[in-house]
Amino acid sequence: MDVAVPPVSPDQGFEGLRSERLLVRRVRNEDAASLAAYRSDPEVARYQGWETPMSIEEARRFVRGMADDHPDTPGEWFQFAIEELKTGEHIGDLASHTHGDDPRIATIGITLRRGSQGSGYATEALRLLLEYLLADRRKHRVIGECDPRNAAVARLLESVGMRREAHHVQSYWDGSGWTDEYVYAILAHEWRQSGR
Repeated sequence: MDVAVPPVSPDQGFEGLRSERLLVRRVRNEDAASLAAYRSDPEVARYQGWETPMSIEEARRFVRGMADDHPDTPGEWFQFAIEELKTGEHIGDLASHTHGDDPRIATIGITLRRGSQGSGYATEALRLLLEYLLADRRKHRVIGECDPRNAAVARLLESVGMRREAHHVQSYWDGSGWTDEYVYAILAHEWRQSGR
């Protein structure tokens, strides 16, 4: 399939995204300890697809694995660090997966440490990521998925303008059993029209 998308090249390096309270940037070596801490928190990991705990060495390998990647590489996941500007603390991460079979489509995710949840940071960070993907990288469609039991994330995806398009029944193995999955999406023209 011939797909017209912006090429990934070294001269299009990712510099970061900034809002009033947050900086979305590449993960750094110094993020390893905070990454391991919140990814090892059973409450944070409850509806995620990773096993806990995460060791510091696993976190360091994770960070090294992202060092030279471009956030818009087809077929690859990319993790962005979320930094609180006021404190300079690493408080979570965003994920983006550019689909290998059609790089005009991306899937996203978000994780925040427990102490930073409920402050509006997730909404702020997701808006930055959606603007980057839909406007800067010219994606046609961005998808978000969540476990229906995770009502907070379902509300979050809806709050940034994504619509629930599907409810897949027992479609995801969460490590302990089969669970359902909601699928949300937003199109580029919907994002532009929303004025978000």
